[in-house]
Amino acid sequence: MAVTELTKDNLDTLIRDSRILLIDFWAAWCGPCRMFGPTFEAAAEKNPGIAFAKCNTETQPEVAGMFGIRSIPTIAAFKEGIMVFMQAGALPAPALDDLIVKLDGLDMNEVREEMKKNSDDEK
Repeated sequence: MAVTELTKDNLDTLIRDSRILLIDFWAAWCGPCRMFGPTFEAAAEKNPGIAFAKCNTETQPEVAGMFGIRSIPTIAAFKEGIMVFMQAGALPAPALDDLIVKLDGLDMNEVREEMKKNSDDEK
């Protein structure tokens, strides 16, 4: 599957319409970002049922700000519209593959239950 360019205009649609969405926050001047890019794109090719998007933090500073991006590359993952993972740093291919397997197996009913419990605890 092709990697989509993430912008403020398509962000909500991608999150809402993707069962799983992986976002790579990057910039052209960032060496580790350039090294991670082919790994991210290869994972997209191997996983056609998952949405992959890249957000250029230089051209999309508003989106980067919404996510509080302070270091790049940063990977964020959504499942069923809920952000379930965010980590700075380039992942090696095996770690990215492992993340994808874990995302696929993640029980979102448990995640929602935990979110509800945490919300109730804050009251």
